[in-house]
Amino acid sequence: MACPKTDQLDPDRIKANLKTKRVGAKIVVYSCTSSTNDIAAEYAKNRKNDGLAIFAEEQTTGRGRAGTKWHSGRADSILCSIVLNDSKLNPELLSLTCAVAVAEAIGKAGGCEAKIKWPNDIILNGKKVAGILLESTPRFRGVDNVIPAKAGIHNDRRAYIIGIGINCHQKEDSFPPELRPIATSIDIESHSICDRVSLAKRVLTSIDHWLEVAEKNSKKVTDQWRKLSIQLSHRVKLIYNGQEFTGNCIGIDPEKGLILQLDTGGVRMFDAAHTTIFK
Repeated sequence: MACPKTDQLDPDRIKANLKTKRVGAKIVVYSCTSSTNDIAAEYAKNRKNDGLAIFAEEQTTGRGRAGTKWHSGRADSILCSIVLNDSKLNPELLSLTCAVAVAEAIGKAGGCEAKIKWPNDIILNGKKVAGILLESTPRFRGVDNVIPAKAGIHNDRRAYIIGIGINCHQKEDSFPPELRPIATSIDIESHSICDRVSLAKRVLTSIDHWLEVAEKNSKKVTDQWRKLSIQLSHRVKLIYNGQEFTGNCIGIDPEKGLILQLDTGGVRMFDAAHTTIFK
């Protein structure tokens, strides 16, 4: 789909009347790049770039969790990475916070409220409409080693990069055949045309708000996650460090991750960095 002139991502248009305290203090838009997370890792080496938001109309090597490829045609999506050089949140809470913020920014489409599938998927009408990739990187110049953010690893020598991909203008045949049953876009669900500039503003505003909330009272984040979760009180099947577990999701811990009442008995927590959800 061609990018309408009014829909082109432009830093001045995104910045106009943007009332954020931290996120989006600086905004960069690339016509095409390999990955906004990779670009953000370079910017993160300078702590003055805290809050920088990097957008791209097209990515050639966009990725999701576990190295999966992120599919998006030119100007079809919101492809964004945000640099946090001084995060006070541990990776697990930061991941929850970003999921809540992105789901809130997407809001409702076609009467369906955006929901959260732990750890990083945003769901509309039962299908994935957005994903979040949280990575960490050394903050000092001369070091280049981007790694997935891991629970329990939190120090002020690392910067965090919030990678966000939101499907906006895709049609059903925009997705590879294997993804069509499970992927959707805002246009598909709303039966209208999404304004990506307005959505970009909402994403930055929502993340800025929820980061501040999380630093003051993490319970508000976990309470909102519970309201939006599609897994809470449902059976979950997952792989953790190569081992399969099934059980009933009974909650979330802001430091240790998803809480399951296991079919085999007992309660166990699973952090996002080592876990893959199958059902």
